[in-house]
Amino acid sequence: MTRIVRGPAGSFMWACAISICWLGAVGGCQSKERPGVCRYLYSSADRHLVVEVLDDDLVHFELSEGTSNTFDPKQRVWTTPMVSKTDHPGPTWIRDNDEHGIETTDMRVVVEPHSLAVTVIDKTATREMELTTIRPDRRRLGGQRLIIAPNAMRHVYGLGEQFITPGDANGDWLGRVRTPGCEFGNQIVLFEEKKGNVGNAQFPIMYAVGETEGNYALFVDHVPAQTWDFTGDHWTLDTSGDPVRWYVMTGPDLPDLRRDYMELVGRPPVPPKKMFGLWVSEFGYDDWAELDDKLATLRANKFPVDGFVLDLQWFGGVAPTPEGDGMGSLTWDADHFPDSAGKIAQLATEHGIGLMVIEESYVSRGLPEHAMLAERGYLVRDGSGHGDSSEGENPSSSGGTPNATAELEAPMHLSAWWGKGGMVDWTNSAAADSWHDLKRQPLIEDGILGHWTDLGEPEAFDPDGRYHGFPEFAQHDQRSVHNIYNFRWAQSIHRGYARHGVERRPFIMSRSGTSGIQRFGASMWSGDIGSRLCQLRTHFNAQMHMSFSGVDYFGADIGGFQRWSNEGDLDEMYTQWFANGAAFDVPVRPHTANTKNKHETAPDRIGNLASNLANIRLRYELSPYLYSLAHLAYLYGEPVMPPPVFYYQHDPNVREMGGQKMLGRDLLVAAVAEHGKTETDVYLPAGTWINYHTNEWIESRGEWVSDVPLYIDGIFRLPMFARAGAIIPLMHVDEMTMNIMGQRTDGSRRDEVIVRVYAHDVRGMSGSNIVDGMSQFTLIEDDGETIAYQNGAVRQTVVVQAVRDRRAGVIIDLATGSYAGAPDRRENVVQLVTHRLGPARAVDLNDKPLQRHDSREAFDAASDGWFQAGPNLVIAKSGRTAVSEPKLFGFDFERDENPNPPKRARTADSE
Repeated sequence: MTRIVRGPAGSFMWACAISICWLGAVGGCQSKERPGVCRYLYSSADRHLVVEVLDDDLVHFELSEGTSNTFDPKQRVWTTPMVSKTDHPGPTWIRDNDEHGIETTDMRVVVEPHSLAVTVIDKTATREMELTTIRPDRRRLGGQRLIIAPNAMRHVYGLGEQFITPGDANGDWLGRVRTPGCEFGNQIVLFEEKKGNVGNAQFPIMYAVGETEGNYALFVDHVPAQTWDFTGDHWTLDTSGDPVRWYVMTGPDLPDLRRDYMELVGRPPVPPKKMFGLWVSEFGYDDWAELDDKLATLRANKFPVDGFVLDLQWFGGVAPTPEGDGMGSLTWDADHFPDSAGKIAQLATEHGIGLMVIEESYVSRGLPEHAMLAERGYLVRDGSGHGDSSEGENPSSSGGTPNATAELEAPMHLSAWWGKGGMVDWTNSAAADSWHDLKRQPLIEDGILGHWTDLGEPEAFDPDGRYHGFPEFAQHDQRSVHNIYNFRWAQSIHRGYARHGVERRPFIMSRSGTSGIQRFGASMWSGDIGSRLCQLRTHFNAQMHMSFSGVDYFGADIGGFQRWSNEGDLDEMYTQWFANGAAFDVPVRPHTANTKNKHETAPDRIGNLASNLANIRLRYELSPYLYSLAHLAYLYGEPVMPPPVFYYQHDPNVREMGGQKMLGRDLLVAAVAEHGKTETDVYLPAGTWINYHTNEWIESRGEWVSDVPLYIDGIFRLPMFARAGAIIPLMHVDEMTMNIMGQRTDGSRRDEVIVRVYAHDVRGMSGSNIVDGMSQFTLIEDDGETIAYQNGAVRQTVVVQAVRDRRAGVIIDLATGSYAGAPDRRENVVQLVTHRLGPARAVDLNDKPLQRHDSREAFDAASDGWFQAGPNLVIAKSGRTAVSEPKLFGFDFERDENPNPPKRARTADSE
């Protein structure tokens, strides 16, 4: 017999006499508009399920075990640090009853009272659609299992970083198992028969997509290691720990689901603008002289470059001894890197160069810092009773039982490739803040721009380690904190900047992490990858899932860290990898193991020099577009470099495609990583596309373009296509360009607004960037360095294009907002790429004719005017005008008697 009791408004009632207890939220939520967050408790024997309705399309669940459950309907369900947003509005309307479950405007949740299985129904579909049923498995002993019904879902994305199939860029999770990197979760793992060491990082967000309709997202707010199995008729999630909490999000499409997820775990801040440039790295620079030599040849070969990345050698490197070495000293090696503050300043002012330095969690036992940290209880402790009792208190007699006094145990002792010592407990805020103040803050004050957090999975650890952890739940063990360790490290850096009132933006390059780490300014890279193009292809697949997981800035060691593993032409390998890195990575960072100075990483010393130069200049050229996308990621959670399925969800040909990427909404790039390849096939979703390199127009019904050349005039280029109607802001880049901030070798300044416009009549097209039959893009600018943009120090310039008959119009609207150093007057340049319009006969600006020039030289010498730069390219400029005034460029065209029709793509069925 089952008894169900409701709690009337203002009451708190229990009825658990037989087997089932149901409790409505105090205050009453049934059939009510704007009720706020509503909470319900379902109990069956010794299991309890709390259902927390946070919004119309967002529901939070908590599954726990025990003979009793203390439930307060006014108390929100606890969340891990992964979650950023907890102040939800509640649904706009809610109804609950025994027959229909809990119902909002967008979804319905039905809980089966005996099994506590949760069925989620999407009410916004063309017909009500049962998305899934999530059922706790009562047979699971020693852990937790959720059984997830696939129903109509046929594709699965997200779940963080794992290299799946060697050499394969494509593939979602369906039919595969998402496994942890080790027993506890995050870890660096051997890949492809020990020819590389790549990351495995748990981001517990899953997106499920139906074949023709339906999708949802499932975020498991749970730190311990998780295994997801998508191979059977039912999917399973296995983990440990109690309770287990998860969120279900519904929505019309993948963009909506990802926005909701990013709102929940936190959107990324805008990286410092310099991080979109070239940063040259290796393991490692021996001294300032080696760095200066690399910089000198890069400048001599006309490469723009924004920074260098210093590995362990900056603090003396590691040479293991019985008592440890310098690991973790984080103090400049004055013999090889003297006058560090002066050198940092000189590189910045004279060369426009910034520095990023590596830091580690590990502290060698022979350093005085180890004794200091141990005395204060700031190192991870040993819970086995066999720790290093030579410092600090004696081991606890508890034998390692988790308790709130774990700091009284002896420091954990580690022996690893770097020596012997302990590790900073980043889960202890006092320890993290103290270490920041002692070691990192002086670096920041000297001008260091970035923090490279290495080995943070953590790579080396003791399974019996005891952490500060979550003392409110007596969770101090490795299982409870392992996957949050690098997250807490990044959080301490972000917090340190704020505590010290640093105006510069923090930027972190992390080898590991979990959901939410991006909100601290963290990028990630894929570990010590082998110098093999097949591993780069697998990296493309990992990047696809990391984009869904919320990490917009995910790169690789360009050229590969394990250079010994290369099996093809070295220069070809590097040239292709550098082109891909210049297209997709933030920062663009060549890196390799080079302790004996046998290998090169700088792009003027390895690979095809002309191709490397062209591809890095293209990256700098696109930087205003990419930087605007970074602002959209910060403001709205839009991805910077998503896979095509993100925007073309209903195209079955892109459902598993990881080898092509979108740059924002308007550019599509085909990644290439294969020896001997000189051409490739590129898939174009339905629509009109333009080859960025040749301005060739292509009509696609969802088809492949065959044999796209990879070498144009001897230069290796990744195929890149723009959508018709696209507006792409650009930077002027030439041989005098020093860095992405606009510094130039002759001291001049180029601050013009340049837009490449793919003129097209977009009436009838759909998209968030199309309004009233016109396409638009917003150029977003700030000072590039400080957090002032977070307080409104931003300039936005809306650019609009439309085509009507034989006339094209481009409006560069008046700029709104400003920032320190923003120009009041600037030149405006429109590169109009046309189709079927013929040659231009006249161009006007704000209804006044512009002068036509017959050559590029004459155009460059003039203050304003226009010229026909190619068969379907017209370039016009305004001269320096006030940014407070709109600029309307009008282009009139002759009728083309022999229009060149767009190329037809071949059908996807012929693949």
